[in-house]
Amino acid sequence: MLAEKLLERYRYENCAVLALSDSSVLVGEQIAWRLHCVLMLLLSENIEVPGENVSFGALSQSGQLTMNSQFSDGQKEYYIQEFHGYLEEEKRRAYQKINRLLGDSGVVDTAMLKDRLVILVSDGFGDDLSSLDVALDFLKSVRTERIIAVAPVASMAAIDRLHVAVDEMHILDVKGNFMGIDHYYDDNTVPSREDTIVKINQIVLNWRLF
Repeated sequence: MLAEKLLERYRYENCAVLALSDSSVLVGEQIAWRLHCVLMLLLSENIEVPGENVSFGALSQSGQLTMNSQFSDGQKEYYIQEFHGYLEEEKRRAYQKINRLLGDSGVVDTAMLKDRLVILVSDGFGDDLSSLDVALDFLKSVRTERIIAVAPVASMAAIDRLHVAVDEMHILDVKGNFMGIDHYYDDNTVPSREDTIVKINQIVLNWRLF
């Protein structure tokens, strides 16, 4: 349904699909094939505040840490001071993990995003928008034509954030009482990250050839 909706408007535009998670690749694949454009995955690793079940932020494949946008400046300063050693160690661990998955080829080629309509795809935007925050930070260094957020489902809080964060959005269903992304899918099977990366690299290669 999303692919059909986007096809009407962006069929002849210079687009790139950027998936925000492994599960988002399953949604992004449908869009990339219909629009005949590249599909990429922005790798990131979430870092949680110890003992609080709260996301401190997420590290992107560029090594940049994006803090939780819901934190106030005071909260950010407190967590940085209180957990400095822990956070530095978690950043190192997360970056090593990302690099192991990236291998030699990488997943996101910024040259393939430059001057394009970048379609940020998620399987669902809930109240935790750390993956979106990471993507927006990552794209600050890339000159893009427009940034478009796309998802089958989103919470009201996510819609409020997206309104000010992106140029355009396409959401099929907005939930006032968001129950968690898995709740809205009959099949929650997600391929391993390694399998996902192999799949994406094959898709990118196919579009380069054709």
